[in-house]
Amino acid sequence: MSEVVYNRIAMLRAERGVTRRQLAEALGVHYQTIGYLERGEFSPSLHLALRIARHFEVPVEVVFSAEPFPRLGDPAATSIVRPA
Repeated sequence: MSEVVYNRIAMLRAERGVTRRQLAEALGVHYQTIGYLERGEFSPSLHLALRIARHFEVPVEVVFSAEPFPRLGDPAATSIVRPA
C-alpha cells in the first residue's frame, strides 16, 4: 500500500507567480522534481517539505496533507495562510 501525500504546491506557485524552475532553483532541486511533487508522483522528504513551506512562508500543513484538500469554492475549504 503506497501512502499518498497531497499538496498545494501548484496553487501556491500560481498564486505567487513562481515558475517550477524558479521554485526548483530556490530549493536546490531539479525543476522536474517540482512537477513530480505537484502530480503526486513523488512524496517529498520531511526536509524538502519543510523547505517548501518555509519558501512560501506558510506552515507545512498548508502545503501538505495526508488527506485530500477541499476543492476551491467548497465551503469547507480553508484559505491559504499569507504572511503579514
